Amino acid sequence: MTEFAGRLRLGVNIDHVATVRNARGGAYPDPVRAAKLAEAAGADGITAHLREDRRHILDADIDGLMEALTVPLNFEMAATDEMQAIALRHKPHAVCIVPEKREEKTTEGGLEVAREENKLAHFIAPLREAGCRVSIFIAADRAQIEAAHRIGAEVIELHTGAYCDYHAEGRFDERDAELDRLREMSTFAHGLGLEVHAGHGLTYDTVAPIAAFPEVRELNIGHFLMGEAMFRGLEPAIKEMRDIMDKARA
Repeated sequence: MTEFAGRLRLGVNIDHVATVRNARGGAYPDPVRAAKLAEAAGADGITAHLREDRRHILDADIDGLMEALTVPLNFEMAATDEMQAIALRHKPHAVCIVPEKREEKTTEGGLEVAREENKLAHFIAPLREAGCRVSIFIAADRAQIEAAHRIGAEVIELHTGAYCDYHAEGRFDERDAELDRLREMSTFAHGLGLEVHAGHGLTYDTVAPIAAFPEVRELNIGHFLMGEAMFRGLEPAIKEMRDIMDKARA
């Protein structure tokens, strides 16, 4: 069993800097520059999702991030041969396997590991052999956590989207029930020896209860921070999130 962490790590997802850039098809704003600013503001890592349709992050962005960053890159990707080849070429610190559908606006749920256990076990084996830490993005579900453990994942990232959506919609009983599930499954995964991360949809209003889970080692937050950065700047937006996380952890 892993030991509880002290300081909670913050991974900043810079996908949607690329979304704004791609709206005009030019070179600005530059997601690599955003990543360096996030690093300077206290991010412990950078997350980037290279989607199959290249709707935001592009291959050149991954090249630039690998060259520019001194903090770890968490490379989010679908379980496809193309993405595996890209990950094996770059060998980022971490690879997070996520579900991906072309028609979705954003990642809608956790990966179905239990149903694809054999396929995923063979898919992640070369990544682990290359030295990448493999993370699986899943719902707070016991069967999925057990399957992630069986296939050899070192890390799980719990999907916090439903919890955040319930909060935003004022469905507080459902929010609290989902928070209880996240708490219970964090403890369960930690007991299996998995490192526990969490993310998706977290804001200043929703992050503290998740940050308070002692088993959670890292939060990955992007869309909200990029939105706040438009009004306040990236550094103060990240520093406020970092402050809320630290206070919740204490």
